[in-house]
Amino acid sequence: MRILFKNAKIVTMNAQREVITGDLLVDGDRIAQVGGTVDVSVDKVVDVRGDLLIPGLIQPHIHLCQTLFRGQADDLELLDWLKLKIWPLEGGHDAESLYDSALLGSGELFLGGTTTIVDMETVHHTEHAFQAILDSGLRALSGKCMMDDPSGDVPGSLQETTEDSLQESVDLFEKYHGQGNGRLEVAFTPRFVISCTDPLLKEVARLAEAKKAFVHTHASENRGEIQVVESTRGRRNVVFLDEIGLTGSRLLLAHCIWLDEEEKKILVESQTRVVHCPSSNLKLASGLAPIPELLARGALVSLAADGAPCNNNLDAFVEMRHAALIQKPLLGPTVMPAQQVFEMATLSGAKAILHEHDLGSLEVGKKADLAIVSLAGLHTWPNEHVDVYAQLVYQAHSSDVRLTMVDGQIVMQDRQLLTIDVPTLKKSSTRSLHRVLQRVGLA
Repeated sequence: MRILFKNAKIVTMNAQREVITGDLLVDGDRIAQVGGTVDVSVDKVVDVRGDLLIPGLIQPHIHLCQTLFRGQADDLELLDWLKLKIWPLEGGHDAESLYDSALLGSGELFLGGTTTIVDMETVHHTEHAFQAILDSGLRALSGKCMMDDPSGDVPGSLQETTEDSLQESVDLFEKYHGQGNGRLEVAFTPRFVISCTDPLLKEVARLAEAKKAFVHTHASENRGEIQVVESTRGRRNVVFLDEIGLTGSRLLLAHCIWLDEEEKKILVESQTRVVHCPSSNLKLASGLAPIPELLARGALVSLAADGAPCNNNLDAFVEMRHAALIQKPLLGPTVMPAQQVFEMATLSGAKAILHEHDLGSLEVGKKADLAIVSLAGLHTWPNEHVDVYAQLVYQAHSSDVRLTMVDGQIVMQDRQLLTIDVPTLKKSSTRSLHRVLQRVGLA
């Protein structure tokens, strides 16, 4: 199918960071022409009307399994948030509730222009979240959460043996990796050092190397977490992960707030992918990650919302704004300029998952993952003679997104989801939440 986007202001994010006015042609799942006037026979024409045509936003740290629990775990710090609320709720999932949660998150992401995520599911029923991803049309690198250490107040509903955790993860990788025209890729996703044994983490490192797979986990988010790691491993998070062979260009490491000098050096030199989640870090009172310093030292840093219960949304525009603003009172108004932040939400996300060759910018031959951002609202007016990156980072809202395309398929247009039956999903997800809350005694 050929789709023509006409009269657009195209924020290409190409090597020259060109912003050009013209048309963009999609042929199948790829971009066929960018800029100028396109005069060919097409199946569909979308008049962009001078609005911004941007690369699809990429969020490399999301928990679709938690979308159902939005508003169920507010005003707690990380370890209490996990032990008192999130772990019991995740353990209460059944196959249908996990599917609903993942589909709910997918729809919210589309409404905000996000086209690609890196996702950590819960321990059980992961194949049903994968099915929701495939059904919705989302692009995702996802995996089953691995938690084989029974200590640390992990509920029985989430406990698993080392052997079962590894085998299920391998089985999921073999069955689902590359499905959906390559939209779904599978990672190994140990939750964090606290909830995993050394044998599991070491075997994950070996498997990831053998299969050229990604590892997605958390580290150095909370000072209490770091104290536990130091008491059980005798060293800090990043040092421990490095010693067992997990750091490197295929490790996606969320948060990285409380780092010492040795850990910063390891992250930069190993090119471990750091994922910044500013709203989550603020809401859980975890702290402010040293993102400007990491960037200045050459670290690859991308941007994500984390999960709905620690944020309470999956809005990439909120994350961009927070990422830009929270550093300025300490480091000055010029730190984290808008263009750099927008790059973190697009190209850096593509680089984080080694897909910069086909995602993250609007260029001929790349995947047709894109979004249209309206500039018609009063909060974006006047919309002429204004820097487009400032418009996107400081002014635009997710509600300004009027079309989202993934892999050449329009998944949202004019604020209507085209691959998800919203009324049915609302009813089903409400029933699922009630069922889970009753199952875990929180109703």
